[in-house]
Amino acid sequence: MKFDFDRADIDRIIEMAWEDRTSLDAIYRQFNLKEDSLKLLMSKELKASSYRLWRKRMKKSNLRHEALRPKGITRAYASNQYKQKN
Repeated sequence: MKFDFDRADIDRIIEMAWEDRTSLDAIYRQFNLKEDSLKLLMSKELKASSYRLWRKRMKKSNLRHEALRPKGITRAYASNQYKQKN
């Protein structure tokens, strides 16, 4: 599969995929990447060991799909995620 993302988009997708609070639904809304396509992109862009670690982490998370989240989690990111750059 060919992905038509620039380097900045790929870097942001990877960052979002690693974040615990960012749902797969949020990645889909922003980049139109379904879970299967995200897995392909991650396997292509990450080292094999990093991809395996991400998959293991993703399988354990109950935050990955918005419908499965506990009711108290309403944000897609942690409150300190976006810090000002100097």
